[in-house]
Amino acid sequence: MTDQIKVLLVDDDERNIFALKAYLKAKKIIVETASDGKECLEKLRQIEVDVVLLDMMMPVMDGFETLGILRKDDHLKNNKVIALTALAMKGDMERCIEAGADDYCTKPIDIDVLINKIKYLINKG
Repeated sequence: MTDQIKVLLVDDDERNIFALKAYLKAKKIIVETASDGKECLEKLRQIEVDVVLLDMMMPVMDGFETLGILRKDDHLKNNKVIALTALAMKGDMERCIEAGADDYCTKPIDIDVLINKIKYLINKG
């Protein structure tokens, strides 16, 4: 692992990408972006990242469908994924984990919590 963390931020809302990207860059994290699950999978076939930050509710291909494909693909299945979602109802976290996410973070994102989750997943191996 390099000293610098690299994430793939996947979200269909440009405002979310803009804000979260700015926060992560301020923490010296390299940020690649994708606007939906299809683009996410394409990028993961081209670049390596430490963690995927995956919005669960997107058009074209949502986070649940993306995780299903990602976890079945021999070349992609070991990517660490944190589900980012406005879903905060009882059972939503479990649904994301069952779909294949390694962790879960609700929107609005607490950047310190997210950074800790990223570091934990990277150090976990």
